[in-house]
Amino acid sequence: MLNSQNHNSFKLALALAAAITTPALAAERDVLEEVVVSATLRQQSLVESPVSVTVLDQQTLHDAGRQHFEDVLTAVPNLFYASGTSRPRFFQIRGIGEREEYQGAPNPSVGFLIDDIDFSGMGMPATLFDVERIEVLRGPQGLHYGANALGGLIVMRGRDPEDTFGFSAEAAYGEYNSSSIGAVATGPVESLNSAWRVAVQNFRSDGFRNDVYLGRDDTMDRDELTARAKWRWRPSENTTVDLTWLHADLDNGYDAWSIDNTRTSLADRPGKDAQRSDGAAVRVDTSAGRLGRLTVTATMSDSETDYSFDSDWGNADSWVPYTYDYFDRQQRDRRGRSLEARITSDSAASAHGLAWVAGVYALDVDEQLHSTSQGVYIDPFNPDWSGSTDKALRSDYDAQNVAVYAQVEGPFSERWGWSFGLRGEQHEADYSDVLNDEGDLIGTNESARDTMWGGQATLYFDQRERLRWFATVSRGYKAGGFNLGEDAIVKTRFLPEYLVGLDIGMKGEWLDGRLYADATAFYMKRTDVQIDVSRQLVANDPSSYLFYKDNASGGRNMGVESSVRWRATEQFEVGASLGLLRTRYSGFRPDGVHDASDRDQAHAPEYQASVNATWRHPLGWMARVDVVATDNYYFDVPDLDPDKNNYRSEAYSLTHLKAGYEAERWAVYAWGRNVFDEDYYIRGFFFGNEPPDFNPTRYTQLGEPRQFGVTFRWEFK
Repeated sequence: MLNSQNHNSFKLALALAAAITTPALAAERDVLEEVVVSATLRQQSLVESPVSVTVLDQQTLHDAGRQHFEDVLTAVPNLFYASGTSRPRFFQIRGIGEREEYQGAPNPSVGFLIDDIDFSGMGMPATLFDVERIEVLRGPQGLHYGANALGGLIVMRGRDPEDTFGFSAEAAYGEYNSSSIGAVATGPVESLNSAWRVAVQNFRSDGFRNDVYLGRDDTMDRDELTARAKWRWRPSENTTVDLTWLHADLDNGYDAWSIDNTRTSLADRPGKDAQRSDGAAVRVDTSAGRLGRLTVTATMSDSETDYSFDSDWGNADSWVPYTYDYFDRQQRDRRGRSLEARITSDSAASAHGLAWVAGVYALDVDEQLHSTSQGVYIDPFNPDWSGSTDKALRSDYDAQNVAVYAQVEGPFSERWGWSFGLRGEQHEADYSDVLNDEGDLIGTNESARDTMWGGQATLYFDQRERLRWFATVSRGYKAGGFNLGEDAIVKTRFLPEYLVGLDIGMKGEWLDGRLYADATAFYMKRTDVQIDVSRQLVANDPSSYLFYKDNASGGRNMGVESSVRWRATEQFEVGASLGLLRTRYSGFRPDGVHDASDRDQAHAPEYQASVNATWRHPLGWMARVDVVATDNYYFDVPDLDPDKNNYRSEAYSLTHLKAGYEAERWAVYAWGRNVFDEDYYIRGFFFGNEPPDFNPTRYTQLGEPRQFGVTFRWEFK
């Protein structure tokens, strides 16, 4: 049930929405802008694309966002993320996705692309500065992206070069010593028939944690630099070449946990969460003669991460008379290369013929992991429980994915149509490690090969122009693999996972293009569900808290997702989204005996809702309110403790406000995030971390508190 602050948030949103829509009947109307979906195999309008998708366009990102994708992802139905990092890296769509990656074998369930470059499981560079759009495809995308998109696909695209010279700058300042400054320049090179664009931004903040032991308020600080350069060359009328370079350097602190579950830290060795990524992409779109259009995309990326934390969350004074001091660190270097070639027929399906797409895809991922854990525990009353830990793991993981796919679309009649597509993919992975355990070197070598098939079949009906009903049956897949290092003690291998889903939906426009709405009901049956399970092997050793993958025999995910946009008048726009989700395991026994089939899947809240309203006056004034609400959910795969609340978050709602003035060349905004200062959880665990008894306890990470700030923008063209 919502608390009083939640009720206040919704009352504010509903009152503003009512005030906005009341005068609409007598006011001049305006239409919504056309929205195009480009993340599917064939570019289509939002209404025509027979898939459950949300597109966050540039205006939405500008109005609702502040700095990072996490600021706006609550506007997407049934999209969630797991924290435990300084920025979201791991996403869940319809309850499917990873929550952490302490292992060394990347195996994502949700694909994440930035300008065609694969950052699946590495989502930190998703800053919003100079971003054109974000598209979120929900449900298995086995046809579109294969093994890395079992739950769905997120695609982020930066703004393209422009044929006229332009320059803009942005500066912002907020509480917690937060500041950002960025600049964008674009223009043509007429002699080369080209255009270019460069965007650079730096964001800094002390964060919202206070380490009273060290006397510091910056142990959760953020120092984030992102830069993007694009070059568009048109060597002929039928050919376009796009080159993209992306650099992201996020050097953030990490000190997110406290024994008393507050924002006050006692750590003597705060950690960090840093990611430095460089990526490049080349896309060539040209004529393939009578066959249609040929698109070739090649990408490369190199990401180095440094993730560390104070495992005991305290200091020497915290645990007197016990000596208890642990620290963990993981350093990764992940390199990725991809190549895709696709031929698309010239025109979309019509009453006179078929439309088709065929392509090949290859992805190579290589990751080296260096993981260390050092610690000591001395119990003066029980020497047998005393000891030290000095562990190190070095691993090398290399995987190749090769896929072929094809899709055909055609009409039955003027209003009825169909599409059918298949994708076959082979995944090969090799893994080796060296584990230093009390001076003994133990080497592990593993290999895996999976051949997987997926696809989708769709039937659609156009009731009228700009109103489409559709039903889609899809099959997604995810490769199997192996647990690494000490995790393999509990479970060595896990199997591939398959998913068959049914989506039945509607998309349409009404009121002469002023109102857009969509709704999709879905059911997904999962086979050999891959589950992230945790277990603490030694009660007084937090470094023995292991994360490993296992398979449940099955699972089911079902629900509804819907969104609405209404341009009530030329000045007012109202939007809303709703995601309802029901999840269950099938045949899962986490302790080998007790059946957990009656439990929800982890990080799968039963409802997520958002409401927003935006007002823009012809004289330049603007205001916006966003209210989001999320149900409670399991933090992780639950144990069988009768008190389920040990493993659950609490429901919450947040309210964000923005108001400002927009002139022709400059704008200024005042904004507030979480204006009612709601305490809410974004990650949690249930285990023992307090000597001498180490009783299992629920530990939670709090989300960001209330923040206010201002942003100034200036543009020259």
